[in-house]
Amino acid sequence: MKVSYRGIKQALPAKIQAKLDAKFTKLSRLLEKRGEQEAHVVVTMVRHLHKAEVTIQFYDHKLVAIGSDADLFTALSEALDKLETQAVKNRGKWRESHRRKEGSSKESASMKKAGQAEASATAKGAVVQSVAPVNIFRVNHHDSRKPMTLDEAMLEMEQDRDYVVYRDAEKEQVSVLVRRRDGHFDLIEG
Repeated sequence: MKVSYRGIKQALPAKIQAKLDAKFTKLSRLLEKRGEQEAHVVVTMVRHLHKAEVTIQFYDHKLVAIGSDADLFTALSEALDKLETQAVKNRGKWRESHRRKEGSSKESASMKKAGQAEASATAKGAVVQSVAPVNIFRVNHHDSRKPMTLDEAMLEMEQDRDYVVYRDAEKEQVSVLVRRRDGHFDLIEG
């Protein structure tokens, strides 16, 4: 990582410079997945108070952190710690958004394979432990939705949904329309 300092009138002591270099190295390991990074450090001093501002470009975003203290090293350390938390947060957001798109198809394929293996093993009489943990998602359907007919529920299913829970307009009861694996539908009336 290339670091450029502005506003420091004298060279930093060797020990302090080594500690700062170690912090920048740690930060560069977080950020340098797409080429060489540059960090710009601007130090200003107002009435015995050092203010350090560190700026780094990361995935088309500028990460900026400001630290201030009477001691220059403490101000720089504070700014680098803030910058590290920003980088971890932004990297996590980036990973989450990009992995969700790819992971859903891989995850569903692995779940299908696990289900097929489990079905064949239970047919043979073997005891099978579940490969993937089962997640249960609570869905609240007591909101103020208007009742719909079976045809309207079928139109909702065309939006790539596997099931629709709705209140039947004719019978005034909760019904569930489920898409089967063979492409047909099951209607569960309650």
